[in-house]
Formats: sequence, structure tokens, C-alpha cells
Amino acid sequence: MLKDFEVRKSLIQYLHTKYKEDKETKIVNEMGICFGQSRIDVATINGILHGYEIKSESDTLVRLPGQMEDYNKVFDRMTIVVSQKYLDKVRLMIPSWWGIIIVRNKGGEAILKEIRKGRKNKNVNPYAVSQLLWKEEALQILENKGLQRGFLSKPKRVILEHLSSSLRVEELQENVNLQLKQREGWKDHVQLM
Repeated sequence: MLKDFEVRKSLIQYLHTKYKEDKETKIVNEMGICFGQSRIDVATINGILHGYEIKSESDTLVRLPGQMEDYNKVFDRMTIVVSQKYLDKVRLMIPSWWGIIIVRNKGGEAILKEIRKGRKNKNVNPYAVSQLLWKEEALQILENKGLQRGFLSKPKRVILEHLSSSLRVEELQENVNLQLKQREGWKDHVQLM
């Protein structure tokens, strides 16, 4: 029976291969979203924010509905990486815009195969997207846009509310994406080889 870490290892190798020519892509393990309410197993950050949720043979689907609710607020694209065991159930649960990668166990090795390419999420939540930022990053965006006046000493939630309501969704996503790609000292960042 394949465990989460075996599937994750294969997924990260798959992503390294997919993005080896793109030095701008950042791969992040266990990225917290919605103020830490949920964690996506793996995320890629480049022109878009793409989340990958793993459901291996040793997982259950109990938490998936709640996770989906949070993921749908934040990610431009979502892909579920799922064992054959859960494929039929997952197809009924996930939105049609999510991609699906199936995991097969070949001699104890996780073999991945994309069976449905995902589409762009048209319903991200600006405030949830802004929550990916550290306070200093949010202030930096506000300063770049000339919108920081009166907010430098405010609590993070107030700053994020101001930021998410002051920019168009696409502009916010672009700025958040840029901040995340430039972030230094991110403990869960996986270096591209």
C-alpha cells in the first residue's frame, strides 16, 4: 500500500521534470491557506497558483469536502492526485474544473498519470488569496500601489481586507504570485533541480 510520502516524492519528481526549464517556478510542500485552516500537499507558483492534493491508498476522503471549500477560494488550478481505489468517489466529489492524476502502485513505486487536465478557477476569493501573504509583503504591495497611507501600523487582517478590496482580482493574484515567488526563507520551499 502506497503511503502519502511515496506519492509526494513521485509528484515532486513529476513537477521538477515538468518545470525544469522554468526557473521562475517555485514548488512548495504543505502550504498553509486560509490562515492555516487548510494545507495543500504541494503547490506550484509561477504564472498561476496550482494546488495538488494527494489522496493515497492509505488516506481517507473524510476531510476532502472541507479542504475543497478552502482550495476553491485560493487556487487558480487544482489537481487531485488519487489512487485507483478512490477514483470513482473523487470524480463525484470534486468540481469539474479540477484536474485528476491517478496513482498506480508498480512494485512499491508510485506511478502518476494525468487523466483529466484541469481548467482555470473563475471563482477565487480575493481575501483568501491575500491571506497567502506575510504582513510585510502585503504592505509592500500597498506601498507599490500608493495605498499604504493609514495602514502601516494596522493588524494584518485589516491590511489584507484593505488590499483585497482595493485591487482587481487579477491584479491581486498577479501581485501575490510575484511576492510568493520572491519570498526568501520559506521553510517548505522545494528547490528545483
